Amino acid sequence: MPHITARSGIGVVGVVLQQQELEFKRLFIEKPLLICVIQGIKSVRWAGGEFLLRAGEVIAVAGGQSLDITNRLAADGCYRACWLVPDDSLIAAQSNARPELPVIRQAQPLQVAGDAFMQAMERAMSAITEEQLPAAIARHHMHELLLWLEANGGRFEQVAALTMAIKVRRLIGQDLSREWNAATVASAFAMSEATLRRKLAEEGTTMSALLVDARMSFALQLLQSTTQPVVQIALSVGYQTPSQFAVRFRDRFGFPPTAIRGHRHGFSD
Repeated sequence: MPHITARSGIGVVGVVLQQQELEFKRLFIEKPLLICVIQGIKSVRWAGGEFLLRAGEVIAVAGGQSLDITNRLAADGCYRACWLVPDDSLIAAQSNARPELPVIRQAQPLQVAGDAFMQAMERAMSAITEEQLPAAIARHHMHELLLWLEANGGRFEQVAALTMAIKVRRLIGQDLSREWNAATVASAFAMSEATLRRKLAEEGTTMSALLVDARMSFALQLLQSTTQPVVQIALSVGYQTPSQFAVRFRDRFGFPPTAIRGHRHGFSD
C-alpha cells in the first residue's frame, strides 16, 4: 500500500506504486534521499550521466538538483519502490563525524550485500512509521543507513548554497494551497518585488514557474505515494477544481494525473 510518513528528528519515508511506464522531466529533488526499487526498473538521468536500477538495487540521490526519472514496469505490470529522506540533523551529524568522505553530488548506486541492506532499510522505515519506538533507537536505525553510504565511500550533505529559487520553494512549500504572489513572497524575504524578480531571473526562473512546479511536484508525490482522491490532492495544492488541476499537471509532466495510478484497484480519481 502506498504511503508517506514523517517523524520529526528521524526522517520521511514513502512507498511508490505505478501501473504505467512514465517519464518525469526535470524533477526537483529538494533533500538527499535513498531510493530502493522493489519491482520494475528506474532510470535516473542528469546532464552528467545515467543509472539504471533494477529490483533490489538502491541509489543515493543528492538534494538541490533536478533529474529526469523514468519508472518502468515489471513483468506483472507494476512498478514499486520505497524512498527515504533522513532528517537534516542526522545528515549533519554524519558530515561532522566523517568530513573526509566524498560528498554525493548527483547520484550514487550502493553496493548492497544479500539481505543485509534491505533489513536495514526496513528497520529505518519502521523507525519512522512506528511512533512507539523510542527516538534514540529510531535514530540509531536511521544512522545505520547512513553507515551503508559510508561503506560505499560517500556521504550526504545538506544543501549549503541556498539559491533564491530554493528559498522560495521552501517558503511556498509550507502551504501550497495558499494564494501566493510575488508581493507576499518578497515581503517574507524583506525585499522588493523587483529585487525578487531580478534574483529569480538571474537563476533562470520566475515566481509563477516555481509555484506551479512546486505544486505539481508535491501533487505527483501524493499521487504516487498516497490513496488520496485527485479532488483532495487538487485542493491541497491550491486548485479548486480537478479539471483546472489536471490541465496544469498535464502541462508540467505531459500526461494527466490519472496516468500515475492507472486503473489500480482501491484508488479513487
